[in-house]
Amino acid sequence: MHQSNIDSIALFFLGGHMSILRNKLFGFLASIVIALTCLTNIAKADSSDPIRIPVLNWSSQVVMANVLAQVFEEQGYNVELVPAESASRYEAIRTGDLHIAHETWQSTMAKPMYEAMDKGGLIDAGSHAAPTLEDMGVPNWVIEQNLCPGLPSWEALKSEECQKNFATADSEGKGRWLEGPYEWHTDVMPNRLKGLGLDDTWTVKFAGSADALWAELAAAKKEGRGTVIFNWTPNFTDAEGFTFIEFPPFFQGCRLEDGGSVDTTGCGSPVGWLKKAAHIKLPITHTSAYKFLTKFEANATHIGNMANYVDNGGMTHADAASQFIADFRGDVDEWLK
Repeated sequence: MHQSNIDSIALFFLGGHMSILRNKLFGFLASIVIALTCLTNIAKADSSDPIRIPVLNWSSQVVMANVLAQVFEEQGYNVELVPAESASRYEAIRTGDLHIAHETWQSTMAKPMYEAMDKGGLIDAGSHAAPTLEDMGVPNWVIEQNLCPGLPSWEALKSEECQKNFATADSEGKGRWLEGPYEWHTDVMPNRLKGLGLDDTWTVKFAGSADALWAELAAAKKEGRGTVIFNWTPNFTDAEGFTFIEFPPFFQGCRLEDGGSVDTTGCGSPVGWLKKAAHIKLPITHTSAYKFLTKFEANATHIGNMANYVDNGGMTHADAASQFIADFRGDVDEWLK
């Protein structure tokens, strides 16, 4: 056989082998690309970006923020606790600057939450198990000492004797209601006094923080004077004894900011829900964390203990969160499933 024919045959077989090798190489490279793509998708599905949790200014909210942070860290996530304001946090969650609102109280926070949901970007993440009430009331010892005969009916506040027993140095001779911080409810309680016809004999002052409310409880008891403060349940004060004043029943639209008038704005607060909300992408970017958030259904005992660790026990919020997780480990593990 001529050498040229032999060379042609050799090249033919060599070319065939090269083609096979080339195909195998391309197949191998393709499998690597597919694997890397899968890994990238997994990384996107469970992001290493921190979950940003707002920290507000009452004990159960701050402790619960720390509980979530510690559980999320158990799950392998990065977390940031971010100081925030009650109403504006929903817009921040909607735009992705924050990720979670874990304590939304129906009476005072439903409106900004639903407004953010309507704009898009914020989703309802379910409710806690505890029913809630936020309103003005008195510690039980005020009733026991008969400082305002007729309580808890709001009509007892019409009495001049009652009003004098609740006057303070800053109330200009009127009885005083100590509200929470102004940013919580703005003019709800001043409008209520007007609606009830009590604004000539009672006045509303605003506390700088939740701690100022508890300091007022202690000071009033020490001084033996009456005090009407804003409070909520569940809270640590449930165990100590606290009675909410019985105002005219709440109905949708009775408050001035919801379309009511001076004739209707004397209404009380609704017994409501306690909800959770999240940024719309959280179920995709931090899947396990979002699942825990939706299953985390705190009851009155859980929330009362969170507040009690700090307000009566003197613990830091972070230590209180660790104590809560230890005390309720069985519940936490159920929520993690």
